[in-house]
Amino acid sequence: MDHPFAITLDVGSSLNNQTGSWRVSRPVYLDRLPPCNNACPAGENIQEWLFHAESGDYETAWRALTKNNPLPACMGRVCYHPCEDACNRITVDSAVGINSVERFLGDEAIKKGWKFDKPATETGKKVLVIGAGPSGLSAAYHLRRLGHSVTIRDAGPKAGGMMRFGIPSYRLPRDVLDAEIQRIVDMGVEIKLDSHVANVLQAKTEGKFDAVFLAVGAHIGKHTNIPAGAAAKIVDAVSVLRSMEGGEKPLLGRRVVIYGGGNTALDVARTAKRLGATESIIVYRRNREKMPAHDFELEEALEEGVVMKWLSTIKRFDDDGKLTVEKMKLDETGWPQPTGEYETLEADSVVLALGQDVDLSLLDGVPGLVINKGVVEVNKQMMTGAAGIFAGGDMVPSERTVTVGIGHGKKAARNIDAWLKGETYDAAPKHDLAVADNLNTWYYTDAPHTVRPTLDMVRRQSTFEEVVKGLDETNALYEARRCLSCGNCFECDNCYGVCPDNAVIKLGPGKRFKFNYDYCKGCGICASECPCGAIKMVAEDI
Repeated sequence: MDHPFAITLDVGSSLNNQTGSWRVSRPVYLDRLPPCNNACPAGENIQEWLFHAESGDYETAWRALTKNNPLPACMGRVCYHPCEDACNRITVDSAVGINSVERFLGDEAIKKGWKFDKPATETGKKVLVIGAGPSGLSAAYHLRRLGHSVTIRDAGPKAGGMMRFGIPSYRLPRDVLDAEIQRIVDMGVEIKLDSHVANVLQAKTEGKFDAVFLAVGAHIGKHTNIPAGAAAKIVDAVSVLRSMEGGEKPLLGRRVVIYGGGNTALDVARTAKRLGATESIIVYRRNREKMPAHDFELEEALEEGVVMKWLSTIKRFDDDGKLTVEKMKLDETGWPQPTGEYETLEADSVVLALGQDVDLSLLDGVPGLVINKGVVEVNKQMMTGAAGIFAGGDMVPSERTVTVGIGHGKKAARNIDAWLKGETYDAAPKHDLAVADNLNTWYYTDAPHTVRPTLDMVRRQSTFEEVVKGLDETNALYEARRCLSCGNCFECDNCYGVCPDNAVIKLGPGKRFKFNYDYCKGCGICASECPCGAIKMVAEDI
């Protein structure tokens, strides 16, 4: 006789200790977009190359990085690293030193002589790139990787554009810039220097090019009407920085006043100190909060003895070196207004750092091409109104930074390649952003950001040696390992270890995991304990 409370189970039935039918929600693995990747103007897959770097495989990391950015040693010095501003590690202690690791990889590549692979096949198509700055070099690199023949024409005596003629060598040593440009040349890109293009259509036709990418930098300094004596020395910042690349250095005198508030103003002020100026004063019409220059550059300038005159504007510069400055005040909108209060400064020269314009004369007479407020209008494929002529960098409406230019070059190259094939390039859709709330930061202990060493102050004020130094291998490895792998599984085995139902199946190194939903009861422990937010719970489809 059976026990009255006995339950008979058919061990061959669909139950068989399975729990899947009990669930109201189930876990799923997913990939989310890391905020660093999302913030990078060059479109780098930062998380990918950090993953390789933290394992010590630096060449693989460098090759992953340079799939998107061919100038990592340069960018590791001059990029303003918006990726770090977006880093989720800020919620734990401080951002990962992404820019520091990028520089380390770039320098390691130069030291080890790593080269880019040449294209496996040639398309037979020819593309002209006008401008050998960051955007032009980036476009040429990506077009060459796609198998196209690429010629860069640049009016300057050396390649690099504003990286060479607008960024001082104490921020970007020229041997580093030269090494990364040479690597692009070595893969088959031709660069013609001292080769001014007066008419883009003529250059395209005579060279039998199938497409053109316009990447002329903003080399023309803006001016303002300052009443001045005939002997008063007023020069523009771009000319000063450009002349630093020649044989004769600019003669600015002992007392130099710089008019402007951007990064170029700081570069000139710091350059003046290195040229022997006892006084290097920046006159800016707004306050520090409104200054467009980056905080870290301002701090470096102040450390070197540059003086700031906030809420001030230049009214007159007389022959006797007397500079009349009017004090300003900000109105309720934050705009500077005159006060009628004046003071006098002594100055040997005034340098105007009021922004730059692009010389667009090469575009005269191009049918369909539209110029608006000093820049060229392009569509979402970065093509102008003239078929086959694309533009990027300083020539189009955008933020004017080296990293933005590199991103434009890559985007344009992909669209040019598609256009040459009679196709349209469509970027892959982005995953949802991995925000800090997706992460379980309990697993991460404090590991503060590594501060890069700097040159001693005496040499900073008297030489053009590089100011900010790089990390050594130990520090670079430590910094790479601070990455939280936001939104993407890195096989920590947490889900595998905490699952009470043994419903997580390991697929092997590099293959991640999968769920056995026949056994998963949907408790959600795996999702809540995932350090990187690569699991989410979704409603069960009943």
